[in-house]
Amino acid sequence: MIRHRRIWAALLAALLMALGLQATSASGQPRAAEEAAEQVLTWTAGDDITKYTSAPETAVAGPATIVFENSAATGNTTGMPHTLTFVTNDPEYNSDVQLNILANPFDDQGGRHTAEVTLSPGRYLYHCTIPGHGQMQGVLVVTEGGGEDTTAPETSADVQGTQNDAGQYVGAASVTVAATDEGSGVDRIEYAIGADGAWQPYTTPVVVDQVGDHTVRYRAFDKAGNAAAEKSVTFTVVAPPTDDETPPETSATVSGERNADGAYIDMATVTVTASDTGSGVNTIEYAIGDGAWQAYTAPVMVHQVGTHTVRYRATDKAGNAAAEKNVGFTVVAAPPQDTTAPVTGATVEGTKNSDGAYVGKATVTVSATDEGGSGVAGIEYSLDSGPYLAYTAPVVVDRTGTHTVAYRATDKAGNTSAPLTVSFTVVTGGGVPAPDCPEYDERLTVIVGTVDSGVPNRVTNNRCRIGELIEDEKEWTSQALFLKHVQEVLDRLLDEGVVDRREYRAINKAARQSGIGRPGQTEGYRTIMDGSPESFAKWEQVGGGSFGLNPDGSITSGTTKPGLGMLWFPERKYGDFSLKLQWRDDAPGTGNANSGVFVRFPWVHDHPEESRPEWVAIKYGHEVQVFDSPSGDMYKTGSVYGFDRVGLAGAGVTQKGTWNDYEIRVVDQHYSVYRNGVLINEFDNIGGQDFTPPRSDDPGTDGRRFASGYVGLQVHGTTDVVSYRDVRIKEL
Repeated sequence: MIRHRRIWAALLAALLMALGLQATSASGQPRAAEEAAEQVLTWTAGDDITKYTSAPETAVAGPATIVFENSAATGNTTGMPHTLTFVTNDPEYNSDVQLNILANPFDDQGGRHTAEVTLSPGRYLYHCTIPGHGQMQGVLVVTEGGGEDTTAPETSADVQGTQNDAGQYVGAASVTVAATDEGSGVDRIEYAIGADGAWQPYTTPVVVDQVGDHTVRYRAFDKAGNAAAEKSVTFTVVAPPTDDETPPETSATVSGERNADGAYIDMATVTVTASDTGSGVNTIEYAIGDGAWQAYTAPVMVHQVGTHTVRYRATDKAGNAAAEKNVGFTVVAAPPQDTTAPVTGATVEGTKNSDGAYVGKATVTVSATDEGGSGVAGIEYSLDSGPYLAYTAPVVVDRTGTHTVAYRATDKAGNTSAPLTVSFTVVTGGGVPAPDCPEYDERLTVIVGTVDSGVPNRVTNNRCRIGELIEDEKEWTSQALFLKHVQEVLDRLLDEGVVDRREYRAINKAARQSGIGRPGQTEGYRTIMDGSPESFAKWEQVGGGSFGLNPDGSITSGTTKPGLGMLWFPERKYGDFSLKLQWRDDAPGTGNANSGVFVRFPWVHDHPEESRPEWVAIKYGHEVQVFDSPSGDMYKTGSVYGFDRVGLAGAGVTQKGTWNDYEIRVVDQHYSVYRNGVLINEFDNIGGQDFTPPRSDDPGTDGRRFASGYVGLQVHGTTDVVSYRDVRIKEL
């Protein structure tokens, strides 16, 4: 294979020379054509999110051309993007190749990307970080060209277990594989079950307890890259003597996004289950329509438009077969999408002076129309770079100074218009500087902590709003001290005529009820999700998946809407902060939920470098992982995903269905993660790995992420069911 790659590389080099072109190295510097990469290493991806369609296993040290393709030509029919990432933070593998390629069938290169690298002898670990989350992974073994060790390892296998008179194994068989190498030494052993089974690392004897005839294939590699010829052992497993005459119980469910007629849009997923209280389930099979029976190993995804029937059946270890059942459904193509954002406009009205400034106040009226067909869903505005708020009535600006109102609209298809702005000046008799207020609070009413007083949050005589003078986000050492401060503020406002007696009492009552400064209370934390419908409505879901509000005030990721997505809090950005919440693993069956908490990511809509809002958090923020599974993704709970890995031992695993306290504390670029009061990870984001090259708008250097941003909660898929509650945050 490598010899063929060298021939193609030589032909490519000759063609470049004939055209008068030079090859370019990974660093961007030209080099002679005769020094071009001698080998082409190709990875391909398709619809499968558990493994690459193809991937090289060995290579020779030196220059190489990496090709990564994820397109319709390689079997991708869903449009799912994939990545090829070389891991550089695992001491067991080489770390000298920085490679992270995102390939999308619809990108400007049609999903095919190339990179020039120089490989060193040793092993490279690669994986797909999203959306497969580390499941699509493998190892590339690189050897020295012309090494002295050219002899492959010697391998053998031994099958053990209880046998009957016919030599069959009763109940289970255990296959032990061994390998020796007198040259460079054994690097690894691999095995596969069946003729089509995938190769897996061999670490312990392979136990096979499924009734039937089996073949276990095995092979080994030495440290010089020599591969032993594949061998195999065959055997038969039979069930222990039993009086079980009852077949398994079977059922199937169909999930996916549905239209008003109940048809599934673009795809339907069929999940089959079987249980047997006697000898145990041996096999589950399925067939689509009149097609052949196939082994059921994972949910069946049906993409083809039309009416379908999926048949299913199961057999137990005693040979009892369940009667065939089926489920029927219809798959339809998604309707033509509205891809045109609304058209917006704004007018400013009020009394102007000779300089064009508005005297006393200015009224901003925003309008929007949608020509894409779905209709306008909502309009938002932002005053002076503040958070975007829902626009329901003309915005009255009565604080003196120069102001900018940004506005945008979203249609019912999810298209959001590019923000436009209108700027103006409000004066009382001449231009005055902006007020120096203790806090920034543009909410409509005075809210102390989480208690709404109902009093309008109007501008006071010093041009600060009432809520900005309360300082409820400051960390008070006692409630008495905080209440004294509130009373002093209210006394002054009462004397100035800003509030009346009723409003005075309402704000004072809200301050007492807030609990600010009281031992055991939130002490400076602002609750941004308290379990009420009003609190939940302030969050926004983007991308796939969904969260639903439960009667007990918690939220749980949905099990019907597939895809990767995020629920995020768009009302405020945070710089240095302490974020506290509780989470619970509610994944069905024996699996574990995969989720995470996103922090410090920019505004997700209309990001200049990313068209899908859920990817803005992934690519430009940090994900603090929630994942207690002993297998699968290498990043466990407490990990800063893609940057700093925490193993299962360090995560402090609790039993499924148990609430966990989680605190994420971020100061400058230092991240601390606490689980149930125990520090499980610390990470300094300086000079670390990043998904993308440094950007001009990134305030950090050496690959650091943003110094402030929004927070969100990840939904990973229909089976990664996780619950959250009591989300609080304090700016530090």
